[in-house]
Amino acid sequence: MELGIYTFAELTPDPRTGRTVSPAERLLDLVEEIELADQVGLDVFGVGEHHRPDFAVSAPAVVLAAAAERTKTIRLTSAVSVLSSDDPIRVFQQFATLDLLSGGRAEIMAGRGSFIESFPLFGYDLADYDRLFDEKLRRLLELRRTVDGVYPRPVQEPLPVWVAVGGTPESAERAGALGLPMALAIIGGQPERFVPFADLHRRAARVAGHEPPALSINSHGFVAETSQAAADAFFEPLTSMMNRIGRERGWAPLTRTDYDALRGRRGALVVGSPQEVAEKILFQHELFGQQRFLVQMTVGSLPHASTMRSLELFGTEVAPLVRAQIARPATV
Repeated sequence: MELGIYTFAELTPDPRTGRTVSPAERLLDLVEEIELADQVGLDVFGVGEHHRPDFAVSAPAVVLAAAAERTKTIRLTSAVSVLSSDDPIRVFQQFATLDLLSGGRAEIMAGRGSFIESFPLFGYDLADYDRLFDEKLRRLLELRRTVDGVYPRPVQEPLPVWVAVGGTPESAERAGALGLPMALAIIGGQPERFVPFADLHRRAARVAGHEPPALSINSHGFVAETSQAAADAFFEPLTSMMNRIGRERGWAPLTRTDYDALRGRRGALVVGSPQEVAEKILFQHELFGQQRFLVQMTVGSLPHASTMRSLELFGTEVAPLVRAQIARPATV
């Protein structure tokens, strides 16, 4: 199973100090995070696209291109590219260019987006939310198949395209019917509630005559030397962000009791010591049989040093535990 990181590059006040880093500082920190992820042997790093003042990345391919020059083996993906409000030709060209710069390590994770600010920004009607995504996804796949006409061509043929899915069965079914790998975001509740989405994805692929496509589970998480240190370090940044967004969407506030429940074995948060985090990932692997697991550590404004230490522990201690267990022959 591939293991990696994804981020939205938050630009929000540190709940402890009230300080907000500048966009320039956050982007430089982000490139350092990707470089470290590569050095500690992680497989994938994803960067999300947003068009809001509280996130630093609106152009994932540009950030990933900067990281490509400072990394050697890690795969570089958007997480996500908001395809509904973008031009699929330009998305393809940007990531084909990234693929050339990185020696064949680029991927596109296409999604409809968890926020809607890009629609009015680029002159689209939110009523066309799903239709636009479907049309542009199919156009992007057509561009992968058409060798002539859109340049440059990537190193990888075809350029990998994943579909990001939140909680919509139709989206999981569409990804499967197109034979595309799916990235399933689990950021609340119990992971087992999402097993039907994985089943639907695989069933739709089988009905359409495709080989079983890959599955990625994407979750919020953080690693520290001890369980208590991880829980305490991540609580304020996570709840600050979730409650800020929750006020926009009418969610109930996330309390410490809720947070601690989500950290349990059957909860969505992957927060704890290296052993605990490894066990949580393996538990989810029992549920889903996924081929990839990505963790979002920079939820809220964590200090850069804390993020780097968590990332280091994830690569040097968590990943070896997970890989060793999955590689172990099954016992009868």
